[in-house]
Amino acid sequence: MQNENTLLYQYPEHLRHTLDTLPSRSGVYVFYGQDHTFPLYIGKSVNIRSRVQAHFRTAAEAKLLRMTSSINYFETVGEIGALLLESQMIKEQRPLFNKRLRVTRKLCSLQVSDGTTRVIFSNETDFSTAHDLFGLFKTKMAAIEKLREIADRERLCYGALGLEKLSNKRACFRYSLGRCAGVCCEKESLEAHQLRLKNALEAMRIRSWPYPGRIAIEEKSEQQTEYHVLNNWFYLGTVNTLDAAKEVNITPPHFDRDSYKILCQHILKHKGLAITLLD
Repeated sequence: MQNENTLLYQYPEHLRHTLDTLPSRSGVYVFYGQDHTFPLYIGKSVNIRSRVQAHFRTAAEAKLLRMTSSINYFETVGEIGALLLESQMIKEQRPLFNKRLRVTRKLCSLQVSDGTTRVIFSNETDFSTAHDLFGLFKTKMAAIEKLREIADRERLCYGALGLEKLSNKRACFRYSLGRCAGVCCEKESLEAHQLRLKNALEAMRIRSWPYPGRIAIEEKSEQQTEYHVLNNWFYLGTVNTLDAAKEVNITPPHFDRDSYKILCQHILKHKGLAITLLD
């Protein structure tokens, strides 16, 4: 069954003229309605014009296209700048049609030690420097559900994970069902149990900020150079010179999950990327 947007889709002839004003370069684009104060949608691309054309041909976006009266754009030197600027603008302006990259100031993570497993919160612990954190969750319930999922798969003990109460040295009910390896009744050491948990969570490990302070990441095109200033996985802004980058000295207000993911996926994996330590 087609949804309402698809049934009412028409090519946005009223926006056709805007394509001629859009560059075929990297950057961020903004869809505005009649009120230019608040954007309807913010996106990014390595080719702004081509990406906006794709929106025009997407029937599922009929409502957005009908509401849009103009499109603005901000060019960047490359993809990294576009990714960081898009994330920042969405958090600051909260567009109506963007469902991702919204600001989440309070996050949860699983902290695993040799003896305990607990859910900790980003407003209480600095996630950029804490050790043995696994996963970024919007709610405590989401963190617990992930812990249960891994426990069921790896035969971990709910009691040892703090998910249910245990009687001293007595086997849990799941052990009798073969779903627990027996840390609850000393068939397995707690250290071994926690090591198995860490190994299962390893792909979700949160990396500590690997620099002593602020850094500037250089991104170049044939015509221009930009410096993206970052600290503790937080994007502080983009400037055109290294001297200007040294003047950007803002204390990150919170741990930003989206900036963290962007930096891990698109920056730390870029070999040969020019990074300057500012502190």
